[in-house]
Amino acid sequence: MTQNSTTDVLISGAGAAGLTLAIELARRGVSFRLIEKMDDPFRGSRGKGIQPRTQEVFEDLGILDRIVARGGAYPPQREYRDDGSFVESDAMLHQEPTPAEPYHLPLMVPQFRTEGVMRERLVELGHWPEFGCELTGFEQDETGVSARLKGRSGEETIRARWLVGADGGRSFVRQVLDIGFPGKTLGVRAVVADVLLTGLDRDAWHRFGEGDMQRQLALCPLAGTDLFQIQGPIPLEGEIDLSAAGLTALVSERTGRNDIQVHAVSWASAFNMNARLADRYRLGRVFLVGDAAHTHPPTGGQGLNTSVQDAYNLGWKLAAVAAGACDALLDSYEEERRPIAAAMLGLATRLLDALTRGDIRRGREVHQLDIGYPQSSLALEKPERRGSVLAGDRAPDAPLTGAAGQPTRLFDLIKGPHWTLLGYEAEQAAVPPRPGLQIHRIGRRGDLVDEDGHFRDAYALAPGEWVLLRPDGYIGAIVASAEASTLETYLATVGLGLVADQWS
Repeated sequence: MTQNSTTDVLISGAGAAGLTLAIELARRGVSFRLIEKMDDPFRGSRGKGIQPRTQEVFEDLGILDRIVARGGAYPPQREYRDDGSFVESDAMLHQEPTPAEPYHLPLMVPQFRTEGVMRERLVELGHWPEFGCELTGFEQDETGVSARLKGRSGEETIRARWLVGADGGRSFVRQVLDIGFPGKTLGVRAVVADVLLTGLDRDAWHRFGEGDMQRQLALCPLAGTDLFQIQGPIPLEGEIDLSAAGLTALVSERTGRNDIQVHAVSWASAFNMNARLADRYRLGRVFLVGDAAHTHPPTGGQGLNTSVQDAYNLGWKLAAVAAGACDALLDSYEEERRPIAAAMLGLATRLLDALTRGDIRRGREVHQLDIGYPQSSLALEKPERRGSVLAGDRAPDAPLTGAAGQPTRLFDLIKGPHWTLLGYEAEQAAVPPRPGLQIHRIGRRGDLVDEDGHFRDAYALAPGEWVLLRPDGYIGAIVASAEASTLETYLATVGLGLVADQWS
């Protein structure tokens, strides 16, 4: 057995959550290993909806355009009546993008394509997942975690400062920690399969037997592929034939049509829907992210998105503590993300209830743009604000113009691993410059101009006020000019304090 290689972070599980965390750590120069017990990448479409907030995350990670190119928009839903006639409608509520919210429509991207793009990005950053490498045990102490791995080249032990379980709903990491995973099985079992078929066109999401749990079936063309995804409830007990012939028979039985033929099955699964939430997200130096911390019914497309945003939240905090910030910063991960998962579980369960009644229309409630952390210990307001964006809220985008005359976006300024401090009509800097913080002034004699007032409208700042934006695109602090000194304490808490001899 190979002994005691070391790293900052060991990530167990190379799905969307593990890959997001790996990208976050890689672009911050934090050492890690990303292991996956499966021999090959997941090849199913399961988490195919990319919500607008996750699109903003992917823009920051440098992969949004590639993700869009690998998928597409959701087609209209075509609901068939028993006589073969049908009615079409939009499954997603259409809203036009705004300067503050540039993405308003969910994307359809099969999960295997999304994760493929993420692996490409990780390779660009000099890292890659280790497939066929399984975590078989671990113990932790005050300074780190000792983990045992079994891989293609044998067994080894590894020493890491932190371990992150991104290993799915049956999480080995969660089980070893003996963290409770309460919730319920929702009494719905379903089949999902990616197939090649003939007999249906690709310009609609074909739906049969809506509102009838014995006959309901959906066949959705998967954007960016030649595949269809078959979805439908199945009996709670008994074997389901997931072969091409078996799925053809299922389709024929539920649609009453013999012209739809399944020719090949790329991936298929029969599963029971659950809604569960881990009792805690952190125990010592071990963390849970994604499905290891929460499992959702697939309705509303919340699972993968919530998982990505878990990792996006944890990544910058691990990097900050690795660089010297106080360990207590890591407590804010559970503080911020667990209530979000609880709310998402409730939403997905309500949407499942609506689906059983034949209602699949989705609106802003699934976009995740309204998620924020206003009750977080990392939300600072001096003085307290009312009636506008608050500390802890998602940071709105805004078109701006540089002092040299070129157009830019606020999202362009905050893209990357740094913090961003923005002064509105501020006469002088609120704090001295330091590594990891970019400072801009908007207005007269500033380096940025708010020509059309979009920044003013989105942030509602008074002249002289400052807004501090976190690396994950949320508002950390909003302070008046007279309270600017409070920023120094805040910045020190997140690892951006002034070095004693910085100005000597």
